[in-house]
Amino acid sequence: MQTNLADFIRGSARGDEAEAILRKCVHCGFCTATCPTYQLLGDELDGPRGRIYLIKQVLEGQTASARTLSHLDRCLTCRSCETTCPSGVDYHRLLDIGREVVETQVGRPLRERALRWALRQVLPFRSRFTPLLRIGQALRGVLPAALSAKLPVRRPAGDWPAGPHRRRMLVLDGCTQPGIDPDINAASARVLDRLGIRLEVAARDGCCGAVSFHLDAQPEGLDFARRLIDAWWPQIEAGVEAIIVTASGCGAFVREYGHLLRDDPLYAQKAARVSALAKDLVEVLAAEDLSALAVRPAGRLAFHCPCTLQHALRLGGQVEALLTRLGFELTVVADAHLCCGSAGTYSVTQPQLSLQLRTNKLAALEAGAPDEIATANIGCLAHLQGGTQRRVRHWIEVVDSALV
Repeated sequence: MQTNLADFIRGSARGDEAEAILRKCVHCGFCTATCPTYQLLGDELDGPRGRIYLIKQVLEGQTASARTLSHLDRCLTCRSCETTCPSGVDYHRLLDIGREVVETQVGRPLRERALRWALRQVLPFRSRFTPLLRIGQALRGVLPAALSAKLPVRRPAGDWPAGPHRRRMLVLDGCTQPGIDPDINAASARVLDRLGIRLEVAARDGCCGAVSFHLDAQPEGLDFARRLIDAWWPQIEAGVEAIIVTASGCGAFVREYGHLLRDDPLYAQKAARVSALAKDLVEVLAAEDLSALAVRPAGRLAFHCPCTLQHALRLGGQVEALLTRLGFELTVVADAHLCCGSAGTYSVTQPQLSLQLRTNKLAALEAGAPDEIATANIGCLAHLQGGTQRRVRHWIEVVDSALV
């Protein structure tokens, strides 16, 4: 794709990156066929190719409009288009640049600004999110039905083993997961304990920064990333083997630290080291001898592979293969590449589209009459659970509960 960037961005780091990405695009349109929002809305501008054209126009000097911002906002950043793209276009990075420029030019209505500010003031802070969640759970019976439906049922955390193993790994506790489902990391610790691995949480662990970054507060998101790197660094220097991330959405963002902080003289090397150490839990377990796990599976399981796991981390099929290896019976899920509609804060900022996507996803997941649904990301878990009576759990909780 030929480009002629405007003076305001030409020659800058962002401009050079955007230009390199735009020049990779060959207009083929393969991405459109796998885009969830294009499938729902049927508008070229609500597909990757159309959004690329919109961003290109703005970067070349055309004034953005509220309509431009609306089309970019509707993107889930599911990155299904990247999996499909034969040219290797880093669409999500171009979208980050485009959204920042367009929002600066256009601005948002007060209501939207207030909503995004509120999300950034609550979700990344465990000490704020969890108490507010508990209050909501306690008042569920008197809250409006729409709000009550968004509140996940409280889930207890199990025991955390204290085995003194030689092998040590860190795990991201994060911001919302400890409040919504604290047993995910505890279950991970119990399973890894059986394999002779000790799982640890850093004392100042917190949000990875994805929430703020994807709400177009990119500097704020990178500050969260720096704080998390600082929290992890003592254990990294002490020789932890890996940093496990049990929420694939967070894992995808942590893997980007090396790129996002590449020009930061104080953090570039540390960020690259963190990205190299970061592993999704399935990567760790798939490489281990699992004979020490005595597992007795029960029932049929439908697995929803989160977009961040299959399209960002490129680990599609890995959890399914591991579960099959352990003896679990998995149902067939149609259109498994499509997003469930959670997508970070998308279910709040784009509720109508999000619910349509969830309805479609649950129909596909429940078509095989599973006993329960498993996934690999806390956002998907909470979003799907809000639309079904079947239990939805993280796949490591399913494995842990089947241990003999």
